[in-house]
Amino acid sequence: METNHNVPIQDQANGLAVTSMVLGIVGLVLVLVPFLPYPLGILAIIFGLISMKSPFKKGFAVTGLITGIVTILLKVLFWIGFASLFGI
Repeated sequence: METNHNVPIQDQANGLAVTSMVLGIVGLVLVLVPFLPYPLGILAIIFGLISMKSPFKKGFAVTGLITGIVTILLKVLFWIGFASLFGI
């Protein structure tokens, strides 16, 4: 007798993509904190680029990449606005 066993398909994980997304979102939330968003945004970009090579959870990687770039851009714009406010 032959028995059929249903084996559940495991969801493939891409930890770097999830990490990239989380770092990017945290960087966006903390954009007004003086120096903390820089490493968060840079790491989100790096992890997003690395995890784009994996076929799993590419949406998380793209989200992390975009939020990391936006975090860095917002910090640069913040300092430009701060410098122009005080005439530096």
